[in-house]
Amino acid sequence: MPPSQLKSLKKSLHDQGIVGPQKSKKQKKAQKGNQSHQQDRAAALQSIRDSFNPFELRQASRPAKFDSVSHASANRAAAGGKYKDVLHRPGASKSAGEEMRKRQLLPEMQRRSKVGGLVDRRIGEGDPGMTAEERAVQRFAREKSGNGGRSMFDLEGSDDDEPTMGLTHGGRSLNDLQADDFGDMSGGEDGSGSEDEGFMRRKRRRSNEDEVDDTADAEPEPERKKTKKEVMEEVIAKSKMHKYERQKAKENDEDLRDELDSGMQDMLALLRGHKPPPKQIQQEAEAALASGDGPAMNPDRQRLLDGMDRSKADKEYEVRLRQLAQDTRAKPSDRTKTAEEKAKEEALRLKELEDKRAKRMRGEPVSDDEDEDAGPVGGEKEQSEGARDAFGNDEVGDEAAEFGLASSLPAPNRGKEKEKVQHDDEDEFDVDEDLIASGSDVDVDEDSELSDASSDEDDAEQTDPAATRDEEEDDEFVKGVFGPDAAGSQPALTGANGIQPSSKPTSSGLAFTYPCPRTHAELLDVVKDIPVTQLPTVVQRIRALHHPSLSASNKESMSDFSAALVDHIAYLGNTGQPLAVVEQVIRHIHSLSRTYPTEIAEAFRKHLLAAHEQGGLKSGDLIILTAIGSIYPTSDHFHQVVTPAITLMGKWLGLNAPDTAERRATGAFIVALCVKYQVLAKRYVPEAIRFVQRTLSLKPTLSSAELRPHLDNLLSMADLWKDKTAFPEIFAPFTPLLKSAGAKKDHQTLTILLQQSHLRRRPLELHHHRKQPIPTRIPKFEESFNPDKHYDPDKERSDAAKLQKEYKRERKGALRELRKDANFVAREQLREKRERDAEYERKHRRIIAEIQGEEGREAKEYEREKAQRKRARG
Repeated sequence: MPPSQLKSLKKSLHDQGIVGPQKSKKQKKAQKGNQSHQQDRAAALQSIRDSFNPFELRQASRPAKFDSVSHASANRAAAGGKYKDVLHRPGASKSAGEEMRKRQLLPEMQRRSKVGGLVDRRIGEGDPGMTAEERAVQRFAREKSGNGGRSMFDLEGSDDDEPTMGLTHGGRSLNDLQADDFGDMSGGEDGSGSEDEGFMRRKRRRSNEDEVDDTADAEPEPERKKTKKEVMEEVIAKSKMHKYERQKAKENDEDLRDELDSGMQDMLALLRGHKPPPKQIQQEAEAALASGDGPAMNPDRQRLLDGMDRSKADKEYEVRLRQLAQDTRAKPSDRTKTAEEKAKEEALRLKELEDKRAKRMRGEPVSDDEDEDAGPVGGEKEQSEGARDAFGNDEVGDEAAEFGLASSLPAPNRGKEKEKVQHDDEDEFDVDEDLIASGSDVDVDEDSELSDASSDEDDAEQTDPAATRDEEEDDEFVKGVFGPDAAGSQPALTGANGIQPSSKPTSSGLAFTYPCPRTHAELLDVVKDIPVTQLPTVVQRIRALHHPSLSASNKESMSDFSAALVDHIAYLGNTGQPLAVVEQVIRHIHSLSRTYPTEIAEAFRKHLLAAHEQGGLKSGDLIILTAIGSIYPTSDHFHQVVTPAITLMGKWLGLNAPDTAERRATGAFIVALCVKYQVLAKRYVPEAIRFVQRTLSLKPTLSSAELRPHLDNLLSMADLWKDKTAFPEIFAPFTPLLKSAGAKKDHQTLTILLQQSHLRRRPLELHHHRKQPIPTRIPKFEESFNPDKHYDPDKERSDAAKLQKEYKRERKGALRELRKDANFVAREQLREKRERDAEYERKHRRIIAEIQGEEGREAKEYEREKAQRKRARG
C-alpha cells in the first residue's frame, strides 16, 4: 500500500530543507536577508506542489530534435535560458479561460436578443472603483474644459449674441461666483440675492471711480500692453470683417453670373449660326406681355390672321420648312491624324487582312463580320480592289496586269489606254459621249421626287456596310453614265425596263440602247451583227442602261445577264476570238461578281461540271479556268468554285499523257495555271510535277522551243516550293533530265536550290539545354547556433516563412478559442435549459400537489357531508 499524502508531503518538505531542526535567531535573520535563499525556497515549494498533482503539468508535445546541442546552447539551457523545456499548466489555463469567459462572454450572451433599456454613459457610472467625490470632480472638469461642442479658437462660429451653456447656481453661472461663495450656498434664495446685489453694486462703484480718475488726468500716459481679452476681441473683429468681405465678393460674383446667364441665349444663337429675332419683334412681344393682352404671337401668324393671301402663306411655309430640313446638324470633327498614326493604322489593317486570308487558307471558319471586307463569294480584298498606297488611299491604276492579261492588249489599244484616265474598277469606266445622244428618246426627268430617293438612301444606310458600299459604287456608275446633272434624278420609265429601245446608230456604228439578254442565246442574237472588238462597249452600255438603280426589275435581268456573260467567254474561247476582247469581258464579270456572286458562281460550277463529264478540256474551258483564277481567291482551303477548278486541272494532268503536241501545250498552260493558283497558299500539286517530268522524259528529246514552257513551269514550281521539307526528293529526279535536254542554265539554277535545301535540312536531335553548374556553398558558422531554430540567408524568404508560421499559429489559436467559446455557450445554454426545466418541474409538482390537496379535502368533506345526511335520515 503506497504511503499517505501527508507522509509524502512531510518527507518532501524535510528533504528540501523547508522544515527541520529549530534554527537560531541569527540563522533566521541571515536567511531572511538572503534573496537567493528565498527564491530557492519558493521554487522548492512550487516543485512539491507540482509533484503532488502530475495531471496539472504537460510536457512538450515533441521530444528534443537533437540529443546533443552546442556548448553555448547547453550553457543557456542549464542557466534556465530561452530554449529550456517549458512546462505547461492546462488546468490553470483552462480555469483562467473559463473565468474570463464568464466575465466577458456570459454578459454578452445574456444581453443578446434584448430590446430596449438605458445605458448610463456618464463619467464613472461603469467604474465601481471610483467614489462619488471623484465622479463629481471629473464631471466638473469635463464641463469646464468643454465649450458646447466648439473649439475655444473657433473664430468664424463665435457670436456674442449666442447664449452660453454651463452649470449655474441661483440663476448665475459658476464662473461668476467667487470661491468664498461656496461656503454660503446653504443660505436661501433671499440671502444669496442680497449678496449678489451688494457685489454688483460695489463693482459698479469701483468702475465709476476709475472713469473719474481717467478723465481727471489730462496728461497722456504711455501705451500699455493690451490684455489677452482685448487682443482676442480685435482678432474676432478682423475675422468678422474678412468674412463680410468674402460674402460681399461672393454676392458680386453671383450678380455677374446672373447677368451672363441672361445673355446666354443670344450667344448660343450666334454660335449655331441662327440670327436672333429682331429687336423690334422682341420689343413688340414684350409690350404685348406688359399690356396684358396675352402671350406674344408670331408676326407671320399675325399677318396671316390680318388677311394675308393663303397661297402666298403656304409658299412661304414650304420655303421655311425646306430650309429647316436642309439645315445641317452639328457633327463632331475628327482629329487630323499624323503620318505615323496613318501608317500604324494601315499596318494594322493589312495585318488583319493577312490573318483572315491565312485562316481561310488553313480552312478555319471566318465569321461574317470578318469576311465582309473580302472579295466576291468569300474572296480576298487584295484581289478585288485596286492597289493602295501606304496610307490607305486608292491608287489609280490598271488591273490588267493583276488579271494576267495585260500583255494580250493590242499596241494601239494600249496607247489609247494611256491617254485616258485609268480606273480601279470596271464600274468607273469612261462613257462615250454618244452613249446618250441629244436626240435619243432617253432623257432625264427633272420632276422626280426627292423624298423617295432620300428615303431609299436612308434605308440603304441602315443596311450592312457591304451593301452600302455597293450602292455607293452603283451611284457613281449611274452618275458617270447620265452626266453630272442627273445625280438626283432617274430616267423616265417609258418601257418595261424604263428605256425605249433605239436603233439609231452612232458614229461607230453601234446603237444607243440594247435590250438586256437573259440567256446566252439572246446575247448571241444581240451581238450577231456587231464586230467582236465592239463587244465590251455593248456590254458596257447594257450595264449602264439596265442598271438595278433604274428599275426594280433590272436586278433579276442583270443577274441572268451576268450568267450569260460567263457562258459567252467560253463561247469566245471555243470560237478563237481575240484575247483582248475576252479580257475585257472577264473584267466586266469580275465587277458584276460583287453584286451577283451566287449567279456567277453557279454558272462557273456548271461549266466545271460539264468539263468533268466530258473528260477533255477545250479552249473555252481554259478561258473559264483563267477567269476563275482572276476573280476568286485561290488560296482558300475550300472554295465552292476554286476547289472544283483545281480538282479538274489535277484530273486532266493525271489522266492525260503528253504524247501529242496539243496535249503538251494544254498541259503547259494548265501547269502554269496551277502555279498561279498556289502563289499564296503554296500547296503541293503532284500532278503538275508528274506531267512536267513525263514531258521532259520523252524520247526523242523535244525541241528547245517546245520545251521552254515546261522548263519555265519547272523553275516556277521550284521557286514556289523551295521551302518545302521534301524539296530534294521532289526535284532531284529533274537534274539528269535537264542535263540531257541541254538546259545548262536551268540545271545550274535547280542544282543551287537543291544544295540550299540540303543545307536547311538538319537531322533530328535533342534540345541543347544549358549545363547546370554544381552549386558551391561557403559554410556559414553561427556562434550561438541552435538546432531548433531555422537559418535562412534570404531575408525576404525568412520573413515570409516567419509571417506564414505566425499566421498559422494565430489561425489555430483563433479556431481553438472559437471552439472553446462555442463549448462555453453550449454549456451555459444547457445549464439555463436545465434550470428552466427544473423550475418548471418544481412549479408543476407544486401545482399538482395543491390540486391533489384540494381534491382530497373536497373528497373528505363530501364523505363527511354524505355520512351526516345518512345519519340524519337514519
